[in-house]
Amino acid sequence: MIKAIIFDLDDTLLWDNKSVATAFKMTCKHAVNTYDLDPTSLEEAVRLEARELYASYETYAYTQMIGINPFEGLWGTFDDEGESFQKMKEIVPSYRQEAWTRGLNRIGIEDAKLGGELAELFPQERKRRPFVYEETFSVLDKLKGNYKLVLLTNGSTSLQHTKLEITPEISPYFDHIIISGAFGKGKPEPTIFEHVLALNDVTADEALMVGDNLMTDILGSSRVGMRSVWINREQKERSGEIIPTYEIDNLEMLFPILQKL
Repeated sequence: MIKAIIFDLDDTLLWDNKSVATAFKMTCKHAVNTYDLDPTSLEEAVRLEARELYASYETYAYTQMIGINPFEGLWGTFDDEGESFQKMKEIVPSYRQEAWTRGLNRIGIEDAKLGGELAELFPQERKRRPFVYEETFSVLDKLKGNYKLVLLTNGSTSLQHTKLEITPEISPYFDHIIISGAFGKGKPEPTIFEHVLALNDVTADEALMVGDNLMTDILGSSRVGMRSVWINREQKERSGEIIPTYEIDNLEMLFPILQKL
């Protein structure tokens, strides 16, 4: 019998990819006021430069372990405890400016001043756009009170809390909110899943993990013997040996699964 349902946050309940894409679109449109450029080409260039730069920093291995991606680096403050977060906090202002300036350079525009303006604008645009999937709240409404609900998210504590603050309806549904940056290790490390089970006084058989990421949510839960539901809204091809217990493309499809269990 399932007693606890553990949800991932980004691209499971919150539509983070859409929020980031829209913030990029609006920020790149701003550059059109200054130059005759293709906003889509600028976005592609900045994404590429951001990934390369992000991977070059000494904090990269830590961000991979905690689960913080390059585009979160373009808008998070990382005002968190710990030496690695403090290093990130120092790096981030120049990282943002450089990513945008290099992106402009890649499409033939040398303008560090505009790069700085776009670097400041992107976090504002991202915060204005906290998209949530259409079924998120109706599903949580039906589950609340019938199961222990846990939010288990990788990322910086400050940034994940910012996402929850700009979508204030989500937090009250959950009995516990666990963020990898505060715990010290991220999914798919078994210890963070074991922590969730202990915190809720349930066994792996009594819990169900719901998430969009095979490499973190599904792999991590399988390592502790927990059943999992892969939310695959974009009909991605599953490759490799990571096999979810169930696969769905809408959270409403959880209910037939829960009836079986």
